[in-house]
Amino acid sequence: MAELQEVQITEEKPLLPGQTPETAKTHSVETPYGSVTFTVYGTPKPKRPAIFTYHDVGLNYKSCFQPLFQFGDMQEIIQNFVRVHVDAPGMEEGAPVFPLGYQYPSLDQLADMIPCILQYLNFSTIIGVGVGAGAYILSRYALTHPDTVEGLVLINIDPNAKGWMDWAAHKLTGLTSSIPEMILGHLFSQEELSGSSELIQKYRNIITHAPNLENIELYWNSYNNRRDLNFERGGEVTLKCPVMLVVGDQAPHEDAVVECNSKLDPTQTSFLKMADSGGQPQLTQPGKLTEAFKYFLQGMGYMASSCMTRLSRSRTASLTSSASIDGNRSRSRTLSQSSESGTLPSGPPGHTMEVSC
Repeated sequence: MAELQEVQITEEKPLLPGQTPETAKTHSVETPYGSVTFTVYGTPKPKRPAIFTYHDVGLNYKSCFQPLFQFGDMQEIIQNFVRVHVDAPGMEEGAPVFPLGYQYPSLDQLADMIPCILQYLNFSTIIGVGVGAGAYILSRYALTHPDTVEGLVLINIDPNAKGWMDWAAHKLTGLTSSIPEMILGHLFSQEELSGSSELIQKYRNIITHAPNLENIELYWNSYNNRRDLNFERGGEVTLKCPVMLVVGDQAPHEDAVVECNSKLDPTQTSFLKMADSGGQPQLTQPGKLTEAFKYFLQGMGYMASSCMTRLSRSRTASLTSSASIDGNRSRSRTLSQSSESGTLPSGPPGHTMEVSC
C-alpha cells in the first residue's frame, strides 16, 4: 500500500478561549479500486476509536462536516477523539477530472477502501458518521467488518436500491433538470430550494460551479446504482453496533430513514428526527446534533462527565409508547422541544428512541 501524498495544514477557524489551532494531515493511499484521500485531525487516544466521517454526493468533507465539527460545543468531543475525514475519490479539493471512460467505484467498492485507510493509520476501531451516500458506505462497511465499528451516526440514509418507479422518476427528472439541480434536490427539501436562503445559494453555487463536476456526476451515478443493504430486523443482515439515525423533518429522505429504523435492532438503534433542520441537519442545526452526538457517545460509555447543556436546558421529555413491528420489543420515545427547562432522560437500553427536536 503506497502513500501518495501527505500534506500538513492548519485549519483556519474562530478559536474558543484557550483553544489552540488544530493540525490536520492529509494523506492519499492506493487501494484495489484506486486512490483515496483522507484528512486526520488530532492524535489517537488510548482505548478510544477514531471518529470516521464520509460525506454525501455533491460535497466533500469540508462542505459536508465543517459547520458541525467547528461548532463550539463540539470541541469537547474532538478533544477526546482523533478523527478521520474521507473524501470520496475525485471529491477532494483540487482533484483533477477523471479521464473520459473512467470506471468510478461502486458504493460497495468505496466501502472496501476503508480497510486500507485504517491499516495505513493503524487504527483498529471507528465510530462512523456518514451523510447520504456516506451513510450507506459506512453501513456497508459495518456489515462486512462489524468488529471494527463501535457505533454509527447515519444521517439521511437510504438503505434501499432504486426500484423501477424510482428509476423512471429519475430518468424523467434527468430530461428536464441538470445534474447540479438533481443533486440539490437530493440534498435539500423542495421547501428549502424554493426559499433560496443564503445556505441554499451557497451550496447551489458550490455544486453548479464545481471544477470537478464530472467527478461528482460519477459519484452520483454510483449512488443511484447502489444495491439494497437488505437490513432485516431479527435477521442475519443487520448492524451489530449502536446506531443513531438522523433525518430532518420533511427532508427528502425522511421516509427512507423511517423505514430503515423499522428494520434495525430496536435495542441498538436511536432515531433522531430534527424539526426545522431541512435536508442537512449537520449544516442547519449543528448545536442540536452535537448534543445528540454527545448523548450517543455517553451511551457507548465515553465522555461520562460531559455536561448535556443544550438539550437538558431546552427540552422537556414526553414519552409516548407505540408498538413495534414485531409486536413487543420496541417502544418509541419522543422528546419535544420546549422553552422550559428539562432533562434528557437516559432511558434503559433496549428501546428505539425517536427524538423530535
